[in-house]
Amino acid sequence: MISGFDYGTSNCAIGVLNNKDNQHSAVELLPLERGHAFIPSALYAIERELICENVARLIGNKTLQPDYLNLRSNQLNLARAVRSREGISADEQSLFIGLDAFDEYQAMTGEGYFVKSPKSFLGASGLRSEFLAFFEDIVTAMMQGIKQRAEKHLGDSITHTVIGRPVNFQGRDAEASNRQAIDILTIAAKRAGFQSIEFLFEPLAAGLDFEAKLTEDKTVLVVDVGGGTTDCAMVRMGPSFRDNELRENDFLGHSGERIGGNDLDIQLAGRSLMPVFGMESLLKNGLPMPTQTFWDAVSTNDVAAQTVFNSMQTEQRIQQWLLDSTEPELIQRLIKFRAEKQNYQLVRSAEQCKISLSDNMLCAVELSYIEEQLRCDVSREQFASAIERPLAKMTELMDEAILQAGQQPDLIYITGGSAKSPVIRQAIQQQLGDIEVVDGDHFGSVAAGLTVWANKVFR
Repeated sequence: MISGFDYGTSNCAIGVLNNKDNQHSAVELLPLERGHAFIPSALYAIERELICENVARLIGNKTLQPDYLNLRSNQLNLARAVRSREGISADEQSLFIGLDAFDEYQAMTGEGYFVKSPKSFLGASGLRSEFLAFFEDIVTAMMQGIKQRAEKHLGDSITHTVIGRPVNFQGRDAEASNRQAIDILTIAAKRAGFQSIEFLFEPLAAGLDFEAKLTEDKTVLVVDVGGGTTDCAMVRMGPSFRDNELRENDFLGHSGERIGGNDLDIQLAGRSLMPVFGMESLLKNGLPMPTQTFWDAVSTNDVAAQTVFNSMQTEQRIQQWLLDSTEPELIQRLIKFRAEKQNYQLVRSAEQCKISLSDNMLCAVELSYIEEQLRCDVSREQFASAIERPLAKMTELMDEAILQAGQQPDLIYITGGSAKSPVIRQAIQQQLGDIEVVDGDHFGSVAAGLTVWANKVFR
């Protein structure tokens, strides 16, 4: 079968074209977890070394298995040693994805290996070969699990797919970054069992879903605020264009950068939640508490920041703050937070707060997993203030795409989970003035568009 695969930063989805009546075809997003079409981009392993073992066991294309076993021989030996040392039986589940990964992470505080939004790391510069291999395994394990769930629902195998990609995975050295990320995704998709793989820009995919509904030609600015990136595309759409096999000439301008919903969550976590750990407290000498360590704590999409936060130097620095702070009880809370590796959990709380503030003016963030009865009230106004800098960058990307196209759009089509926020929608409207703004399916438009395109390129 043919599919569209949205391997997203925050959530993943996979779609197929359903034409059971042989007359009318419609995109069907397949249920992947607890009856829902979207599965959070998260993975938890009882032990880090067991990830490659799961990949080896579930490689979809068995002709690739011998080469993989040879490449990962050292890691597989480590995995066997870990199973023996920890008493983990061969039939015990050791890897979880999606909501199950969050459940295990929260139940096993401070233990195991947890990663959220691995797509954020794929284009990171300066990664050593062993880290690239590790990211290949993480992505492969997630793709294997998602593909298996989709095929179980269909009762059929999925062999061809179009995978969404941002315009740029990273801002710096974009060409090399994009090449590295695409290589990782391609290798992972092949090991997961896809025989044919193509890629399509995510904003264009989101626009294809919208284009099917247009009754007249329009020049559309597609603004896709994803979890890891914001992508903008100026596209000619409508009845005169949608049957074109090649769309390059209809793609008038595009821009994109690694700034998305995750960055909004991190900014909100830093400015509104980290103060309960002492971020805005004073030292006994009257100086303010240094803030960089607190930002490192919540920068869960930054490998370097996480490395620094978990370093011995940071532990020693925090211990010194415990002596120097005017509010040592807050620093003690930070010490416990760091020891129990609750930073991903805190950023997820910020994400849930962001979602709540789409419909409410105030959100009470429950932090009882940090400390009993701990909570923090956050207003929509505070959220707007917290995300001011990344939001300004998002609107700059819109201007860049319009400048490339050399014309104003007839309408603006906004999609992506974070674009649901009234704060972001208002910023878009203020930036471009009196141009109609249309909301898409904030979560499913990319997967739907990828599915439509897959059935064009593979038919």
